[in-house]
Amino acid sequence: MSPPIKTPSGPKTSLNILMLHGYTQSGPLFQSKTRALHKALTKALPTYSIHLSYPTGPIRLNPSDIPGYNGPSTMETEGDTEPAYGWWRRKDMPHPSKKEETAILYTGLQDGLTRIAETITEEGPFDGVIGFSQGACAAGMVASLLEPGRQDAFSSRTSQKDEVETEAFPASFTSLRQPPLKFALIYSGFVAPGARYMHFYDPPIKTPALHFLGSLDGVVEEARSKGLIDVCERAKVVTHPGGHFLPSQRPWLDAAIGFVKECLEQAAMGDIRVEKDYIKGEEDNVENMDVPF
Repeated sequence: MSPPIKTPSGPKTSLNILMLHGYTQSGPLFQSKTRALHKALTKALPTYSIHLSYPTGPIRLNPSDIPGYNGPSTMETEGDTEPAYGWWRRKDMPHPSKKEETAILYTGLQDGLTRIAETITEEGPFDGVIGFSQGACAAGMVASLLEPGRQDAFSSRTSQKDEVETEAFPASFTSLRQPPLKFALIYSGFVAPGARYMHFYDPPIKTPALHFLGSLDGVVEEARSKGLIDVCERAKVVTHPGGHFLPSQRPWLDAAIGFVKECLEQAAMGDIRVEKDYIKGEEDNVENMDVPF
C-alpha cells in the first residue's frame, strides 16, 4: 500500500497572474478558455494560493472589426453574438517617408495599456502575465514597461532611421507600484511592427518568456511570432501541432507549468535568468486538440 500524499501545511504563498485575452474576446471568455491551465497550475503548485485576474479590453468591437465578418445573415439578431473587445485596433496608414510602404498604427493602444495599469493597481501586484494573440502582444509590452530603465528608452520620441514619431511611454505606468514580472507565457504572440513601437523592444525584454507557437496557426504568421521571440533575451519556445488557440493537452500544460516553476524558483534565489532554448513539441493528431473557437 502506497503512503498517503502529504498535504502542505502552513500559509500559502500568493501567486497572482495577469490574464490578457485575444482580439474579439473578453476577460470572462478568456477565463472559460483557460480553465484547464488554471486547474493544472493549482494542482502542480500546492504551496501557492493562485489568483488569475481577467480584465477586458476597453475597445468594444463592431461586427465589421471581426476578421472574416461578411455582414449579418437574415437569421442574426443583435443578441445572437457575444460582445467582442480588443486592447487596440490596427490601422494601416501611408508611411511618412516611404511612399511605397504602409505604416501600421495601433489606435487606442494607450487606452488599452491604461486598462491594464488600472488592473495592476486594483488587483496586483502580479508575479506573471499570460496572454493570447493580441493579448500576448500586450503581455510583451507590459513585461517591457515594468522593467527598470524602460521609461528612459522612450525619452527619444523620434526614430531617426525611419523619421517616425515613436509611441509615448504610457502615463498610466509611470507611478505603478509593481516590480518587474517573474515570467510571461506568450500564446500566439507577435511583435508590434514598425519603428513607432521600437522602444518596447529596444533594449530587449529581459523578463523570462515562454512562447507557444501553433504549427497550423493561420492567423498569426510565424515570422511575426518570431519577431517577438527575437526581442526577448530570456525566451523559450514550444511548438504545438495545432492552430490559433491556447493548447490544453497535457504536454503543453506541463511545459507551461515547468516554466513557471523554474521562474519562481530562480526568482526566489534572486536570479531570474532563463537561457534561450527552442523546443520542438512532439507531433499529435490535430483533430484531437482542444480547439476553443
